[in-house]
Amino acid sequence: MSAYPSEYELDVVLRDGGVVHVRPMRSDDAAEARTFFQRLGPESRYFRFFAVKQDLTEAEVRHFAEIDYDERMSLVAVDGGEIVGVGRYDRESPGADVAEVAFAVVDAHQGRGIGTRLLELLTDHARSNGVSQFRAYVLGENRQMMRVFRNSGYELTRTIDQGVFTVDFPVQVSSESAEAQAVHERRAIAASLLPFFFPKSIAVIGASTDPTSIGGRLFRNMMEAGFTGPIYPVNPGTKVVRSVKAYPTVLDIPDEVDVAYIVVPQRFVHEVVAQCGEKGVRGVVVISAGFAEVGPEGAAREAELLRLVRSLGMRMVGPNCMGLINTAESVRLNGTFAPVYPPAGNVAMSSQSGALGIAILDYATEHSIGISQFVSVGNKADVSANDLLLAWEDDPATDVITLYVESFGNPRKFSRIARRIARRKPIIAVKSGRTQAGSRAASSHTGALASSDVAVATLFRQAGVIRVDTMVELFDTASILANQPVPKGPRVGIVTNAGGPGILAADALEANGMVIAELSTELRDRIGAALPEEASTANPIDMIASGGPDHYQHVVTELLASGEVDAVMVIYVPTVPEGAEQIAAALRRCQDGYDGDVTLISVFMHFARTEELLTGGRGDRTIPSYSFPESAALALTRSAGYGQWRKKDPGIEARLEPESTDEIRAVVDRALERLGPAGGWLESSEVEAVLEASGLRFPRSVVAPTADAARRAAEKLGGPLVVKVISPSALHKSDVGGVILGVEGPDAAAEAFESVTSVVPDPEGALIQEFVSGGHEVLIGMTQDPNFGPLVAFGLGGVYVELLKDVAFRIHPLTDVDAGEMIRETKGHRLLEGYRNQPFGDVAALETALLRVSGMITSVPELVEMDLNPVKVLEPGSGVVVVDARMRIEPITTPGVRDLPAVASRIPAS
Repeated sequence: MSAYPSEYELDVVLRDGGVVHVRPMRSDDAAEARTFFQRLGPESRYFRFFAVKQDLTEAEVRHFAEIDYDERMSLVAVDGGEIVGVGRYDRESPGADVAEVAFAVVDAHQGRGIGTRLLELLTDHARSNGVSQFRAYVLGENRQMMRVFRNSGYELTRTIDQGVFTVDFPVQVSSESAEAQAVHERRAIAASLLPFFFPKSIAVIGASTDPTSIGGRLFRNMMEAGFTGPIYPVNPGTKVVRSVKAYPTVLDIPDEVDVAYIVVPQRFVHEVVAQCGEKGVRGVVVISAGFAEVGPEGAAREAELLRLVRSLGMRMVGPNCMGLINTAESVRLNGTFAPVYPPAGNVAMSSQSGALGIAILDYATEHSIGISQFVSVGNKADVSANDLLLAWEDDPATDVITLYVESFGNPRKFSRIARRIARRKPIIAVKSGRTQAGSRAASSHTGALASSDVAVATLFRQAGVIRVDTMVELFDTASILANQPVPKGPRVGIVTNAGGPGILAADALEANGMVIAELSTELRDRIGAALPEEASTANPIDMIASGGPDHYQHVVTELLASGEVDAVMVIYVPTVPEGAEQIAAALRRCQDGYDGDVTLISVFMHFARTEELLTGGRGDRTIPSYSFPESAALALTRSAGYGQWRKKDPGIEARLEPESTDEIRAVVDRALERLGPAGGWLESSEVEAVLEASGLRFPRSVVAPTADAARRAAEKLGGPLVVKVISPSALHKSDVGGVILGVEGPDAAAEAFESVTSVVPDPEGALIQEFVSGGHEVLIGMTQDPNFGPLVAFGLGGVYVELLKDVAFRIHPLTDVDAGEMIRETKGHRLLEGYRNQPFGDVAALETALLRVSGMITSVPELVEMDLNPVKVLEPGSGVVVVDARMRIEPITTPGVRDLPAVASRIPAS
C-alpha cells in the first residue's frame, strides 16, 4: 500500500463559486460511504452501478473504502462535513497502465462542477503513478457524465454496445486538456470572487460611531462612495451608525447579505465568521489583525480561521488587510478605510501591504491614474494574487494589472497563469525582499549561484511580467500601458525645446536598449519646413527655446504619421508662464487627430500639473506625463520590452521519448533503493547511464577502485586519458589537485590514481576517462528551489563559472526558445561564434543538449542538484560532450508546492 497522498488534500473552487474540500478516501470513511450512497437519488444510483440498488453490501463498502493509493485510488469531495462526490480509478490488472474510472455526485450538488474537478485531480494522480489511460463505462442516458468527459479536453474514443458507451482517453496533458482546465479554473475563481467586487448587499461587522476608528472610517467610506446596494452596520453597542439602523449580529439582519466586512478584535473573529456562515454570507473581508503576521500562535489561529471559512463554503480576503475597491459605476464600492478614493480607470491593483496600499491609492489619485479595482490581500490566507489574476483576466474594465508582492504562495501556478494573461494584458510587479535573498547553502556550482531573487527574476522574465523596482516606476510604466498602444519596436523620436534634456533622454533610452531613430531626409525636410532656421531636425529634434505650441503640434504630427518611429517622447522646458498649458493643449490636439499605433509620451519639466490637459474624454487616449526624461525613458523601455515579449514565439516544451524516460527511471529507482531515505549523489556509472538514456554523449570511462584497476582501465580505453578522483568531499576536483589530464599508458594511469586519491580524506576511487581535447567549456546545471522548483543554469564552464558568474537561468521546463535565449544571454556566448579567431562551437547541438537536460529533469523529479561541468562544445557538426557530471537525488517524502487546477488553497493534512 502506498503512503497516503496528502498533496491531494485540498480545497477546490467550483463552477458556481462555492468551495468543497477534496481529499483521498480513507478506511475510516466506510460508514460515510454507505451514507453517501443512500443520499444518491435512484437515477444517480442506476447511472453509477447499472442496476437498481437499495443499499451497499458490507463487502462493497469495504471495497470502496479500502484504497491502496496505487492500484486503486479514490478522491472524495466533502461539503459541510458530508461526502457529496466520489471519483475513483482501479487498474484493470496489477501494474496495468489502463484504469477504469467512475464518478458519483449526490443529486443536490450535481451541476456544480464536482465531477470535473475530481477528474482533473485523478488524472494528475494517475500520470504520476504510471497510469496512461482511463476507461469509463457510461450508460447512454447519462448525458451529464458524457458532458464531463467531453469538456475535459482529452481525446476521447467511444464505442457503444447494448446501450453502454466505453469511453477511452489518455491521461497525458495535451494542449486541449490544459486549455479546458484553464477555462474551468478561470470561470470558477471569477465566480467565487464576484460577490466581493459586485456585492448586492454588505454587512460591516464592527461599524463604529467613532469616526476615527477603522470601523468608523470603513463604514463612512462605503456610504460616501455611494454604494448601490444596502449596507448593514453590525454593532451590539449601538442602535444607529451614521443614521443607519445597526444590528447586534449579522444573524439579526432581516435580509440576505452577500459580503461581510469584519472589523472586530481578533478574539471575536472566529465567532463572527461562524455567524456569517450560518447567515449564508458568500464572502468575508477580514480587516482584523492578530494572525500570521504576529508569529506562530497567530499563524495557527489563521489556519483554523481558513478551515472554518472553507468548511462554510465561503471565500476570504485577508486577514490583516485594508479591504477592496471597485470603481465601476454599477457598484461604486469603497470597501477600505483609506482616506482617499481613486478615480475610475482601467488599472487593477493588488497590494500585500495595507499601509503601502494607502500610499498607492493616494499616489494614483494625485497623478490621475484611474483604478478599476484595488485589493489589499493582507496575509492572503485564501484569496491571493493568483486568484485576482484569474478574476481580472476577462474583466472588461481592466486593461493593466499591477501587483505589490512580498511573497509567493504558489509561484508555479503564478507562472502558468501569468504567462497566459500577459499575452493579452500587461502585468507589472514590484517584488520586495530583493536584498535579503542570499544564495542557499549548496554543494554544486549551480546551487551556489542561484539565489531566491534569481528565481524571482527568472520567473518574471519567462512569464512576461514587467518587474520594476519602486512603486513610482510601477505607476510610470502603467501610465503608458493603460493609455497608449504598446510600443511595437525600439525606435524613438525625441522632440524638445532644449538640447540638454534631449541628450539626457537619448542617453537614458540607448542605455536601456532603445534606438534613437535616424530620420529620413524627406521627413527632416517636412519637419524643418515649419521650424526656425536655427532648429535641429536630427533626432533628438531641438526646436530651440522659441518653439511654441504650433511648432510642437507640427513636429509631433509628422513623427506620428511617419512610420519611422515606434514611440515619440515630447519634452518641454518652460519658457513662458503659460507655456506648459499651451504645449499640453497642442499635444492633446495631436493625439485627438491620431488613431495609429505609435506610443506618445511627454515630459514637462515644470512644477505645474498638466495631467488634466493631457487626459482625453471617454475612449480617448491620455498622454502620460513625467517630470524628468530619465523616468520617462525607463517606463518606455519597460513597455517596449513587454511588447517584444508578447510578440515572441513561446516555443515548444522539451520532452524525452517515453523509452528514454523508462530507462532513466529504472536507473534512478535502483539508486533510490541503494541510497535510502536520505538520498545522495549518484555513482559515476549511474550518472553515465542517465546521461546516455537522455541522449547526451559522455566520454568512455571506467570506475577504478584501486591503482591496479586504473592500470587495467587504461589498457582497455587507450589514451590519452583523464584521471579524476571520486570523493564526496571533492566538489571542485581541480581546486584540490583531484584531476590529471593527458595521462598516457597503464603505468601513468596507476601513478595518477595514487596522486588524485591522496589529496582528499575520503577517496572512493578514480574515474579513468577518455580525454576530449579542444572545444569550449560550458556549464549546464540544475538546482531545486524550494518554492519555484527546478532552476536550470547555463554559463561558461570550468573554473570561470563562479569567478565571472556569467550565467543565465530559466525555470524548468525549457522550451526550444528558452534554450537559444539562455545561450545568447551570456557574454561568453560570443566565444562560441568565433570571437577573436576562437574556434566556432556547435551551438545547435548545445541547444539540443539543454532541451534534453530539461527532459531528463522532468523524468527525475527527485533530482535536487546537478552539475554538468565542463561540457565540451566541439566544432560545428561534432556535437557536445559532457566531460564531468554530478547528480544528487532525494526521495519525495513531503509534497512540494503543486500546481493543481482549480485549487484555491491547500490545507496540509493533519
